[in-house]
Amino acid sequence: MLSPDLVDRYLHRLGLPRPAAPTSAALAALHRAHVERVPYEDLEIQLGRPTTVDPVESAERIVRGRGGYCLHLNGAFSALLGALGFDVTRHVGGVQRTVDPAPVGATGSHMALTVRTEDGPWLVDVGLGDGLYEPLPLRAGEYRQGALRFGLAPSAAVPGGWRLEHDPAGSFTGMDFAPEPARPADFAAEHTRLSTSPDSAFVQFLCVFRRDAEGFEALRGCVLVRAGAEGREVREVTGEQEWFGLLTGRFGLDLADVPPAGRAALWQRVHGVHLAWKAAEAARA
Repeated sequence: MLSPDLVDRYLHRLGLPRPAAPTSAALAALHRAHVERVPYEDLEIQLGRPTTVDPVESAERIVRGRGGYCLHLNGAFSALLGALGFDVTRHVGGVQRTVDPAPVGATGSHMALTVRTEDGPWLVDVGLGDGLYEPLPLRAGEYRQGALRFGLAPSAAVPGGWRLEHDPAGSFTGMDFAPEPARPADFAAEHTRLSTSPDSAFVQFLCVFRRDAEGFEALRGCVLVRAGAEGREVREVTGEQEWFGLLTGRFGLDLADVPPAGRAALWQRVHGVHLAWKAAEAARA
């Protein structure tokens, strides 16, 4: 449970007042503010700072000016919604990456949320990076949010579950989730793998995403991507000062707790991975 003070600080981070009632309109406003102001990012993993998936710990980190990846963001957001009176349920999910040939099922690599309001059930997800800008009604159909298109249908991989199909231009193919309620402890083992395994993309590469009404911005290593109504723009970030300026400015991350030596080491790590990636791409060309 989030304390009243933590709820107030969380809402301050989102730039919103406490909603008068847990309505669908209030849910949409909270969702939009969250994906606009709280970035999807793996900075703590890149800095070698272990975290848990405890929703209170995640919420505390968010109000300090940071973000997290799906298990942090959706865990914290679910706790906030619950404290505000919303009927929210966590679900075990799994993300099908672009390299996965088929849906992976509800592996625990993702936490999905459903919320029931006066208008019925909604799929709520602030932890998919370039995913949803607003909640989707939990019914089969195709939906457009800015430049991105989504599909929602019963899952073929998880009996009784649902599947979110992502836009072909997105960073992943889709996400399936199970119908049963889940607890934060159900994600602990997969969180350990995602945050420590050498095979995990979060360990290998820095990524930061921020969603808006038209599309998204992403910093993947040293590559900045902007996708929106005017198409897709990609450029390389070659300077350390500009790179940190993007993190703190465009993506709104508070790095006050990272000392100069830590920043230098982070840049050397990320830039070194980027140069190795460029060399590999050149060799394949």
